Amino acid sequence: MTVSDESITMEELHAKLKAQQKTIKVLMDTVEQQFVNDATPVELLLQNLNLEQIVQRKTAVLQQQGDELKIALSDLQRTQAQLLQAKSQAFQDSLLETIPIPVFYKDPAGRYLGFNKAFEDFFGKTKDQMIGKSAFDIIPLELAQPYHAKDIELFEKQVVQVFETTLQDSNGVCHNVIIHKAPFLDSSGLSSGFIGVILDITEHKRAEVEREKLQSQLNHAQKMESVGRLAGGVAHDFNNMLNVILGYAEMALCKVDSSDWLHKALQEIFNAGTRSAEITQQLLAFARKQAIAPKVLDLNETVEGMLKMLRRLIGEDITLAWLPGAGLWPVKLDPSQMDQVLANLCVNSRDAITGVGKITIETSLATIDEAYCVDHVDFSPGNFVTLSVTDTGGGMDKDTLANIFEPFFTTKAEGQGTGLGLSTVYGIVKQNNGFVNVHSELGLGTTFVIYLPCHMAEIGENAEIINEAIQSGHGEIILVVEDDVSILELYKTMLEAFGYSVLTANTPGEALRLSKTLTHKLHLLITDVVMPEMNGRDLADQFHLLYPDLKVLFMSGYTADIIADRGGVLDEGVHFLQKPFSANELATKVRDTLGME
Repeated sequence: MTVSDESITMEELHAKLKAQQKTIKVLMDTVEQQFVNDATPVELLLQNLNLEQIVQRKTAVLQQQGDELKIALSDLQRTQAQLLQAKSQAFQDSLLETIPIPVFYKDPAGRYLGFNKAFEDFFGKTKDQMIGKSAFDIIPLELAQPYHAKDIELFEKQVVQVFETTLQDSNGVCHNVIIHKAPFLDSSGLSSGFIGVILDITEHKRAEVEREKLQSQLNHAQKMESVGRLAGGVAHDFNNMLNVILGYAEMALCKVDSSDWLHKALQEIFNAGTRSAEITQQLLAFARKQAIAPKVLDLNETVEGMLKMLRRLIGEDITLAWLPGAGLWPVKLDPSQMDQVLANLCVNSRDAITGVGKITIETSLATIDEAYCVDHVDFSPGNFVTLSVTDTGGGMDKDTLANIFEPFFTTKAEGQGTGLGLSTVYGIVKQNNGFVNVHSELGLGTTFVIYLPCHMAEIGENAEIINEAIQSGHGEIILVVEDDVSILELYKTMLEAFGYSVLTANTPGEALRLSKTLTHKLHLLITDVVMPEMNGRDLADQFHLLYPDLKVLFMSGYTADIIADRGGVLDEGVHFLQKPFSANELATKVRDTLGME
């Protein structure tokens, strides 16, 4: 008897066997009946004996065949179970191999039982090299000990372990990873090993660091913006008070004989006020609330005027050398911007020097041709005046050089630098159509070279000093609008002393009401920029509806954004006077605005 259907069951085989036995019994009964009907008693007896023997033999054969079928079926069932198990194992192995993260499993002694392809790729080790080995066979002892200790702890406590660590891949690259391990049980319910997965979180950590960096920069920028607003507001209020101090001190100086002791006292008051005004200008520069008014300058004269301040800035341990070039062409930029550039470069050089050192400031002429620009894409051909600042500090490496002009980039310790100094220099130079070159070597120092385009125009004359004659008017009618009453009274006194007819208004609304009652021509409107009700620019527009040819002079101790473009450069034809100002400056600016010779 053979089995052709692998899916046949034991019950089916028993049923088949019974059916065969029943068929044989029927046949035997038929044969026996035939013997009874046709044979003699003796013959029948012999036939019965033969029949019984035949039945016994058949039964024995069938019984043997049944036993053989049971064995065959048992083998078949065992084979089927093994086949199913093999298929299940193959499917599990396929799943394990295709999982894109490293997976491994170990025995209770911490020896590797197996792992997937991602694990092989990460560590560069094959199964033949790793199976049956522990951490001590693969990595250095000092690294293996803590890993093995965690394996033992897992088995002793039968707990799940999740921890963050670093692992080195086959290329020697260090990765931030999370290892997740858990024990598994055998068929008898006993712990026979553990399985672990390795999650690479390097990119996540890098992104997290970058997010923290950006958040820190945002917080820093917001802090700087807040401090800038505070500085600007303080400078505005301070400038108003300084204007009163300087204005009255200046007028008093003109009334007191220079030999009088009071003249010396007033001069000291005036000098202290002037120094205070310089501080407020620095605050405004920090807050970026100054109007930019480019002027034609002699760079040598500008630098020489700053040397005293720069020497105080860098300290006594550092020597400041000044090497002015001869025959420089003029340049055009805001003098305050030049102050910022030099101050930031010298502070940067000072901080690069440890102990005693030297900073050299030098000017010269340079011509950039087309050939040079091919290899220096940021440059344009032309004639330039150069300003270089060289220090004997520690120098910079290539990575640092590549980032020095980026906002918020700094090599200083936290809290010791804003990272905005050199980016400010870069922005100012670019705003004035110039370029910056940097040469630096570790241990040898750094040189910054600023290229400013020459400006073919005559250099402006220096401002008049306080002792020069104040220019007078000829009865021109001036309306002054200022929300600070004490300053308003000061300006009225100053302008009347200069020979002008002065009207005053404490608010824009009062000024507009006054304009409708005038019976004589209004020659000039002098207005503060920042006021309640209405800003100075809008007030001037309202006045131009009534007096289209009216001249306007704006003044402010805070911001000129309303009367300047986004770069801070004053709009074409706008006359502006930065608070605080002296009587002479006011008189000169009034005459310039009125177009008087």
